[in-house]
Amino acid sequence: MFSVAKTGALVAAAPANPAGFGTGAGLLQVKVKPQSRTSSLVLQDDGTWLAHLKAPPVDGKANQELIELLAGHFGCRKSAVRVKTGATGRLKLVQIDKS
Repeated sequence: MFSVAKTGALVAAAPANPAGFGTGAGLLQVKVKPQSRTSSLVLQDDGTWLAHLKAPPVDGKANQELIELLAGHFGCRKSAVRVKTGATGRLKLVQIDKS
């Protein structure tokens, strides 16, 4: 999967099966930037994820878009993705169940 960075360059995202996602659950630390021009998910050098979201941070719209983006990227159901901590902040801990 590729996403376009703000500079216009293509950025390769991480493989669809990061460590710890074999058969159980995995935790991701995600920094969210709402109201971006495009929706994209990029793995940072420090192992955290950066999610650019089109939705505004109002009435849970950005969280819903984040869940849809992560489910699509990792190939799982939306119901398998949940925000454990940081529902109202920009730094979130997200759990993905891959069973």
